[in-house]
Amino acid sequence: MVDTVSAASLLVRSGRGEDEAFTELYDLVSPRVYGICLRVIRDRAQAEEVAQEVLVEIWRTASRYDDRLGSATSWIATIAHRRAVDRVRSSQADRDRERRAATETPESLTDPVADAAAQRIEHRQVRRCLKALTDLQHRAVTLAYYGGYTYRQVAALLDTAVPTVKTRIRDGLGKLRDCLEASR
Repeated sequence: MVDTVSAASLLVRSGRGEDEAFTELYDLVSPRVYGICLRVIRDRAQAEEVAQEVLVEIWRTASRYDDRLGSATSWIATIAHRRAVDRVRSSQADRDRERRAATETPESLTDPVADAAAQRIEHRQVRRCLKALTDLQHRAVTLAYYGGYTYRQVAALLDTAVPTVKTRIRDGLGKLRDCLEASR
């Protein structure tokens, strides 16, 4: 337990610029400051860092302490608690910001000209590979995938049996896949 009378007198003396008084105050209150920070932050390394920041702030602002507004230990505990809560909020905001950044695709990362050029190249490759198919495979694949027709509809349009259309589409897609993979 911290001696509040000693803490108050040491704080006042520290506010007057007495380094020895602050050294004593530091030794007196640092365990409590660290404990408050650790309870709020729950991470030893960050609690140590925040406790150090709090003690530096106390050293810099000791002259602002007014004993009429509360005890020195309450003043110190309030600073420690506020700083620890600020760290938790800041850490949470950082995690939220990183999570949002990971899920968003910034427009600056996409180049519409490069995307359009890549799409044109892909279309040319698909057209070139479609030309490598047999006539029945080409027409069946084109009707099914570009026309949106079912196997039965493609069979009726090509005046061919449904099983034959299914086989031609399957074989045609296999050739397309092989051709596109070879061109990459």
